[in-house]
Amino acid sequence: MPVTIFQSPLEFAATCVILVIAQLVYVLFGFGAGLIAVGSLALIFPEIKDVVVLLLLVNLPAELFVTWRSRREIRWRPIGGLGLGIAVGIPLGTWLLSTTDPGVILTILGWFLIAVGLIFVKLPTGGRISPPAVAAPPTGLISGLLTGLFGTGGPPLIVWYHLSAVGKSAFRANLMTIFLLMTFVRVPSYVAGGLVTTPRLWSSLMVMPAVLFGAWLGHRMHLKISERTFQRLVSLLLAALGMMLLIKG
Repeated sequence: MPVTIFQSPLEFAATCVILVIAQLVYVLFGFGAGLIAVGSLALIFPEIKDVVVLLLLVNLPAELFVTWRSRREIRWRPIGGLGLGIAVGIPLGTWLLSTTDPGVILTILGWFLIAVGLIFVKLPTGGRISPPAVAAPPTGLISGLLTGLFGTGGPPLIVWYHLSAVGKSAFRANLMTIFLLMTFVRVPSYVAGGLVTTPRLWSSLMVMPAVLFGAWLGHRMHLKISERTFQRLVSLLLAALGMMLLIKG
């Protein structure tokens, strides 16, 4: 049998259950896998690198599937502006992590997301605006900063697309396209840094049936859920993400 990160059948089974739920949420909404999986799996595995690498590898099939299936919904111009800011923000956030106390930033971000999520719940379907193109690089910069500081760069991107009141398919497609591009950058850097080890690769392959099942369920639910219900659930997830960040801080 190949060497994996699992120390017992119970650990393997618990990981599969967590990943089914995480992938269901990820494919249903376009974000949230890290919110569910990292915190839960960190209780099982003492080495956080195992968790981070495992999640990076198992998210790739869902990102490829959604990006390809919804490719007509993707708007590359704002993604380019967001990506430019992200590219600048990640190294800057990494530098700030080594020179400042991130706890204050984490607390501010947590309260901000709670407030935004609760406000979005009350907004009518047509009550949002389309952010101007000039706002894309600053939004990406904030996302990159948060990625460098905490490994949590999704919130500004979620607010950007949620504020635009795009349909649920476009919301999911554009978010996951950005995450896919991030994955394309992260995987080679993780390989070069020696983080993608043989046990972690085998572990990713072993849990893949559970991952694909969760992704399939998420996609089925995404097709059936109404636009208004989708928007409300995204708002509630934003508030939940804010609370998780406050707890982490």
